[in-house]
Amino acid sequence: MNYLKKLKGKYQTALKIKKEDGWKGIEQQLKSLLFEFRESRNYQKWIKLNQINDAKRAEIKREIQNFSHQPLISIILPVYNVEEKWLSICVDSVTNQLYEKWELCIADDKSPGAHIRKVLDEYSKKDKRIKVVFRDENGHISAASNSALKLAAGEFCVLLDHDDELTEDALFYVAKELNNFPETEMIYSDEDMIDENGKRYEPKFKPDFSRELFYSLNLITHLSAYKTQVLRKMGGFRIGAEGSQDYDLALRAIELIPEKNIRHIPRILYHWRAIRGSVALSGDEKPYAHERAREAIRLHLERIGRRAKVVRSIWNYHRVIYDLPENLPKIGLIFYSENELDSAKETIEKIRSETDYENLETIFIENADAEKLDSAVSKTTGEILCFVDANLKPLTRDWLKEVVSFAVQDEIGAVGARIIDSEKTVLQGGLIMGTNETVSAAHRGFLVDKLGNIGRNMLTGNFSAVSISCLCVKRNLFEEAGGFDFRNLPKRFFDADFCLKLREKGLRIVFTPYARMIRTDKQKRLNFEQNPTAGETEFFTKKWQKICENDPFYNPNLSKKDGSFSIEI
Repeated sequence: MNYLKKLKGKYQTALKIKKEDGWKGIEQQLKSLLFEFRESRNYQKWIKLNQINDAKRAEIKREIQNFSHQPLISIILPVYNVEEKWLSICVDSVTNQLYEKWELCIADDKSPGAHIRKVLDEYSKKDKRIKVVFRDENGHISAASNSALKLAAGEFCVLLDHDDELTEDALFYVAKELNNFPETEMIYSDEDMIDENGKRYEPKFKPDFSRELFYSLNLITHLSAYKTQVLRKMGGFRIGAEGSQDYDLALRAIELIPEKNIRHIPRILYHWRAIRGSVALSGDEKPYAHERAREAIRLHLERIGRRAKVVRSIWNYHRVIYDLPENLPKIGLIFYSENELDSAKETIEKIRSETDYENLETIFIENADAEKLDSAVSKTTGEILCFVDANLKPLTRDWLKEVVSFAVQDEIGAVGARIIDSEKTVLQGGLIMGTNETVSAAHRGFLVDKLGNIGRNMLTGNFSAVSISCLCVKRNLFEEAGGFDFRNLPKRFFDADFCLKLREKGLRIVFTPYARMIRTDKQKRLNFEQNPTAGETEFFTKKWQKICENDPFYNPNLSKKDGSFSIEI
């Protein structure tokens, strides 16, 4: 019966797609489903290729012996009435760690099930590294986590949920990170899901710390680790944040520590159990958790002095909408084309009239290249510069307000929009460095309504660069960075180079999917679709060698062929 219901649902969806987008829409959906199937299959291959064997275990143990520092790591485990099977698997994943200098700090939150005390007593008697406290009253997960934290004597604390699993090398990689980067105060890793039968799926291959993506979803989640002093300075977990207590904790932590002390381990170190009642199974299992998350973000933004609204986005994710200044800054809107602009002027005037932003000036640049775009800045007086390809048309009236709301923030450099084509596929959603194409458009070819890996196709986030096709930046930052390097990069990569110069100044590059632009003429190529000269490629890759080898806003487990976010096997 359930099968027939699902089949009916898929049939109705197909009819809707056919009605709205014709057979082309059906074809695109089939391609997207094929991509998802292929990625699911490839992840199973990836698991086999990356599983730990005896030789790797021996290698890890030798490396541990050579650590100059072997920190005690405390695992914080709040427990409440979980099935014995899952609790045992969870605790066993700690006792089986290759790195042995740990303690497991467990707080039972007055579970009604008699099996909980029995299981925990047995484990604590077998291993003195296991500490257990049985709470006198049920206080929910934040209170229970704080009780477990009181037991911690370790230098760092790793958070663990009572039905999840750590990989056997998880604590080894945490300790290794602390040896390699002694200033570390916060760590997070990649993760995946695991079902009741032990099958792993939906890997979350994360970027290095991305503040804008973190405000869109809990990027940190699992595995997360904190310097114990930081947790105690914060007062532990906040009562009242239950359901999103870990998110709230991470938001408060980043207020105390510099981003350079937040380390990302690009390895799957945690399996998140998907069972009934778990958010891992469905975001609808605990609907209150999502609003608690948004409230945690609101409180965080208030504490750091940012005026913004936090609203629900796609699939219960989050969107931060910054308040614009009362007096809107003047925008220098620079439209450009590689061709004659006569045919485009009417379109551009229409765009201006349909844009919900009054304080702006517009200029047109014909036969544009990096030098002409650079010199165009001197012809404007706006506090904010916004470069836009004349072959693009905004899909909403507030697109300019959206990009400007980010551009005016102190820590943000350049801002880019989401660029799509008439067939509802993505042309560009940020730029990725060091691919086979040198610089690739993120999510190129994705359907506009597909989330992609950890939602990055549809959520605000950070990239190393955004495209000149739609790039917004404060004038003073443009001038301080020296503008575009038109001598070495006259046609291609000058936008990426410019963004990377801003990154060197400690500024963030933001991609927002809520400013949407559509290509009006499919026959005309956008800048990121142009072929670079050999000289441009050589200059760019040599200058930015380190970031081309490891783009912090991509992930080494993903393919470097292009910006598709496909799994590398």
